Amino acid sequence: MQYRKDKYGNDLSALGYGCMRFTKKGGNIDIDKAEKEIMAAYNAGVNYYDTAYIYSGSEVALGEIVEKNGIREKINIATKLPQYMITTREALDKYFNEELSRLRTTYVDYYLMHHLTDVAQWEKLKDVGIIDWIKAKKESGAIRNIGFSYHGNTDNFLKILNDYDWDFCQVQYNYMDEVSQAGVTGVKAAAEKGIPVVIMEPLRGGKLVDLLPADAKNIIKENSRGWSAAEWAFRWLYNQSEVTVVLSGMNSMEMVEENCQIASDATPGHLTDEDHKVYESIKSAISANEKVGCTGCRYCMPCPKGVDIPGIFRSYNLMYTESKREGRFNFAQTVGLTKEPAFADQCIGCGKCEQHCPQSLPIREKLKEADKALRPLHYKIGINVVRKFMFRKAKK
Repeated sequence: MQYRKDKYGNDLSALGYGCMRFTKKGGNIDIDKAEKEIMAAYNAGVNYYDTAYIYSGSEVALGEIVEKNGIREKINIATKLPQYMITTREALDKYFNEELSRLRTTYVDYYLMHHLTDVAQWEKLKDVGIIDWIKAKKESGAIRNIGFSYHGNTDNFLKILNDYDWDFCQVQYNYMDEVSQAGVTGVKAAAEKGIPVVIMEPLRGGKLVDLLPADAKNIIKENSRGWSAAEWAFRWLYNQSEVTVVLSGMNSMEMVEENCQIASDATPGHLTDEDHKVYESIKSAISANEKVGCTGCRYCMPCPKGVDIPGIFRSYNLMYTESKREGRFNFAQTVGLTKEPAFADQCIGCGKCEQHCPQSLPIREKLKEADKALRPLHYKIGINVVRKFMFRKAKK
C-alpha cells in the first residue's frame, strides 16, 4: 500500500475505505460481509475509514467491526458532524457524543463539517460557538484532526479554506470534475497551504465505470495498458501529488483487491503524455452529448448579477451526458444551495459574459434553455424549501 502524509506527518493510506455503500440484506447492513471486506482492506494496508452520522447504520457497523477485531489504535476513523442540523451549541455535543457511542470509541481521528456548500453555513456554525468547541475537543483528544467536506462552487470553497486553520478537507474530484465544485483550483490551493486533500466520488458514484458511453468503453478496452475503467479513474487522481487519500465505497472483495493493487502501484507523476491523451479522448466521448460547449474556464465571471454561468452549464450538460436526475442534483448542490442566489433568471441580458467567452457561446440564450431544463416547478419549490432550512439562523 502506498502512503501519503497528513498535515502532521502521519502516514495515511492512499486508498480510503468509504463506508457509505455497505451491502444491505433485508434492509440492514450485512455485517458479516462488511467485516470480511473491511478486514481484507485492513490487511492490505488501508488505514483510513470514512463514515458519517447520516449514513444509515454505517457508524454502528464500523464500530462493531473495529472493536471485534481489536484494530482501533491501528486505523484512522473519519466521521462527520451533520452541520445542516445544528442551530445551538448544545447540538454539537449531542451529535458528537452519539457518534462516539455508535463507533464504540472515545475519539475521532478525522472529524468533518459535513456537506458544506456555502461559506454561510460555516459562518452559522461559528455563531453557535464551533471554534471554541473544536478547540476544547482537540485539547481533550476527542478530535485529532478537523476538516470539512464540500459540494459547492470553487469560490466558496476557497473562502472556507482560508477562514480557518483546517487540518484537512474532503472534496468531490475526478477527471470529469476537474473544473467543477472545488475543482483542481481548490485541490491545489489546499495543497499549497499544506492541507491534506481527501477525495470522494472518484468514479462519480460508479458513472465513470457503469454509465460510460460505448465509445469511451471502447477507448479503454482497446488501449494497450489493459487498465479497467475504474483503474483509469483512480490513476488520474493518484498521479497528482496534491491528492492524499482517495475514498472508495467498496462492497465486494473484487473491488477491495483491485483498488488496493492500484493504490500500491500508482504514484505521483506515473502517467505519460500518451496516457493524458487517452483521458482527453475518454472525456470527449463522454461529452459528445453536451448541450453547451462550456469548458469551465470562468472568463465569463463574475456576472454582475451573480449568475453562476459555468455552474449552470455544467449541470445542464450533466443532464445529457449522465441523466436528468444527476444534472438537477448537481445544480441543487453547486448553484441552488448557495446563500446568495445564483440562478439564470437573474440575468439581465447585458452581454458582458459573451464578450469574454473564448468559445463565443450564446450564453444569454443558453442560460434560458438551461434554467427551463434544470428548474421545473417542483425543483424550484424543493430548492427554496431546502435553502430556508440550510440557512436558517443559529439560536444564540
